[in-house]
Amino acid sequence: METIAPPARDGVAPAAPSRAVPPPPRRRRSKDAGDRRFALALMAPAALFLAVFVLWPLVRFVYDSFFEISPFAGAGRTFVGFANYAAAFGSETFQSASVRTVVYTVVVVTAEFVLGLAVALLFTALGRRSAVFRTIFMYPLMIAPVVAGLLWRFLLIDNFGIVNELLTRAGILSDPGQIAWLSDPRIALFSVAVPDIWLTTSFITLVLFAGLQNIPGDVIEAARIDGARYPRILFSIILPLLRPVIAVALIVRGIDAARAFDIILIQTDGGPQNSTTTLSLLIYRTMTRFGDPGLASAMGTVYLVAMLAVAIAAGLLIWRPGGTAR
Repeated sequence: METIAPPARDGVAPAAPSRAVPPPPRRRRSKDAGDRRFALALMAPAALFLAVFVLWPLVRFVYDSFFEISPFAGAGRTFVGFANYAAAFGSETFQSASVRTVVYTVVVVTAEFVLGLAVALLFTALGRRSAVFRTIFMYPLMIAPVVAGLLWRFLLIDNFGIVNELLTRAGILSDPGQIAWLSDPRIALFSVAVPDIWLTTSFITLVLFAGLQNIPGDVIEAARIDGARYPRILFSIILPLLRPVIAVALIVRGIDAARAFDIILIQTDGGPQNSTTTLSLLIYRTMTRFGDPGLASAMGTVYLVAMLAVAIAAGLLIWRPGGTAR
């Protein structure tokens, strides 16, 4: 607001009202440069850590994929170009492991999303009354995958597993060994997915529940006043508004499920008949058991590129960069 100058006295002109003088452009540019240097100084330790422990091993990993490397220390290496990649793509074992990885990921992520969304909606409907249940439901996140794998192995093991014993006592099964959860190649892959679903459904629930808290309640209330039923509200209002949150949850969880290793290793070690051997297990075996670091590096590089492509595609389909939901 501009101030009014006082009237002139004795013919003396009134003083001009004081105004804030903006700093010179040079001083402003110097301040901006100082802020940028300060920000870079804060980022430097993290950037150095990523360069040493992430970027350099990744570059080395890709570099090794073009060589035939002896597993013995001090042995030489031979440049073979794309021979390792040709061997990987031509391997039936690699192709089968890739298919199993896709199936495992789709089953795990789909089940976790459906269960997680249902529980998140239930917690939202209960409001503050769900505080205790939310705490209990997050308990599996505190358990290590190896421990979860061992726990479910004892539950699903043939003949004397707790699950088959309970089903037998309930009259559903006639014999405790009737269903070989971890020994039947036809169902073993789905059986080892159960601990993963139990372990990380809480994560999906937590993310979706946080997203549901940001949906305006008046929008849902207006839809109810207009006569919209809950299924229509869910698919026309809630899920579209949750698309950015769903994108983050599915991408993070999808990549995590695709690299499942320890939880499968502890249950079946990739068996029976390689029916649960995923890409992570195959790369590990190629490196340690078969002693071929070059081929293992090529398989790992293909896996990394595929995961990056899937993550980018999922982000573009569900949530455009910039936060605009389609």
